[in-house]
Amino acid sequence: MQQPVLVVDFGAQYAQLIARRVREAQVYSEIVPSDMPVSEMLAKNPAAVILSGGPASVYAEGAPQVDEALYTSGVPILGICYGFQSMARALGGTVARTGTSEYGGTELTVRADSTLLAGLPERQSVWMSHGDSVTEAPEGFTVVAATEGAPVAAFENLEARLAGVQYHPEAAHTPHGQAVIRHFLHDIAGIAPSWTNTQIIDEQVAAIRAQVGDRRVLCALSGGVDSSVAAALVHRAVGDQLTCVFVDHGLLREGEAEQVEKDYAQLTGIDVRAVDASDRFLTALEGVSDPEEKRKIIGREFIRTFEAAARDIAAEKDIEFLVQGTLYPDVVESGGGGTASIKSHHNVGGLPEDLRFDLVEPLRNLFKDEVRAIGVELGLPEAMVWRHPFPGPGLGIRIVGEVTRERLDLLRSADAIARAELTAAGLDRSVWQFPVVLLADVRSVGVQGDGRTYGHPVVLRPVTSEDAMTADWSRLPYELLAKISTRITNEVPEINRVVLDVTSKPPGTIEWE
Repeated sequence: MQQPVLVVDFGAQYAQLIARRVREAQVYSEIVPSDMPVSEMLAKNPAAVILSGGPASVYAEGAPQVDEALYTSGVPILGICYGFQSMARALGGTVARTGTSEYGGTELTVRADSTLLAGLPERQSVWMSHGDSVTEAPEGFTVVAATEGAPVAAFENLEARLAGVQYHPEAAHTPHGQAVIRHFLHDIAGIAPSWTNTQIIDEQVAAIRAQVGDRRVLCALSGGVDSSVAAALVHRAVGDQLTCVFVDHGLLREGEAEQVEKDYAQLTGIDVRAVDASDRFLTALEGVSDPEEKRKIIGREFIRTFEAAARDIAAEKDIEFLVQGTLYPDVVESGGGGTASIKSHHNVGGLPEDLRFDLVEPLRNLFKDEVRAIGVELGLPEAMVWRHPFPGPGLGIRIVGEVTRERLDLLRSADAIARAELTAAGLDRSVWQFPVVLLADVRSVGVQGDGRTYGHPVVLRPVTSEDAMTADWSRLPYELLAKISTRITNEVPEINRVVLDVTSKPPGTIEWE
């Protein structure tokens, strides 16, 4: 693994997006919390550090800061928004509330030749979100850009390899933002663009071989892109030492169990064993409505099911390792690396303490789009690589309330209609994910067949995203939404209302639970 660029999270909404932009520049990145001691940051041997934005004011009591020793460590540093102000203040500059706040699109004027803004227009639109401003740059820094509300909107000290911008280059609304990130990484920090699909595959194959040796491996196969790519990586590394177990936990969408059992082994050549554990999972979930408890139960039962599968296979193969398709967003949202916990993912925070396997997680440091690219590179079929993400706990976390067979049947039918109509409209690739959520503990009055009904509502949650860390709701055509709603309320008994979730992430998450 190459030296990481550390993205120091000051509580920004988009620290994960910064990490993604760094990887788009073909440089490996990781997110770390702002209270991580500098000694621990430097122990990671970072190639550079990027200080994220954040909601605080740098001069407020208790505002997050990094130890000033970081600035004299010799590691190249880029400050963004709050991180820019924090750097300026720590190095002797001045930060003040000027009375001119800037939010949204703002015109930036380049004031001097610079490495950070090289080749970019003298006037350009940038995305701002600040009330405080740097009014005086630290000694040794050149002010290279300004806006109406930020007299120091960008600066750099090439000798010290330090730079910063008041605006958000990671945001899509900053057209030249990615160029700024590349200039910092490649031209100021001197990092070669070597984080490529080929390198990722080679590194992971070598790491898997070193971890596993000549021992046997069991893979938790769901049929989704994450577990499929993880299995393909492990298979490339250790070949027939891998056995995949597909668990039908009874929480899958319509037709998925049959598709995985029928198609996967034929497409990949991997040994796949199918286990029907639906009764076990549904029994364990009886009477449970709390989403965190549901996730932990499903995570626990996954492991117990695989342990049982391993015992069954043990006569022919002694299993010591379990492969999981854990992704970097799973780790981040579950509080990995010291970041704030949003929700426990069944394969991270939901694992039992007495786990009998050593985990093999070749995708643990990757975002979803990177996983798709790796899948293509490995030769997996396009239909498998571009399948909409589906959570490990399945429909269990798309039922708000207790999970029962009857409720699962209702949700499967509604979900199948929504997916079929999206496909018929040719919009599969324009939507990142399309959860359909059953509000099982909610009922509403309706009129169907000239009679009063008291049925359940379902929520349509189509979203667009690059990496699942941030998302926006998909603006599907009204005609399509109307057709989905009409079919669901006509064809699915006990569902008499269809609603549309128009919440972005943040503040909402993609899944409701």
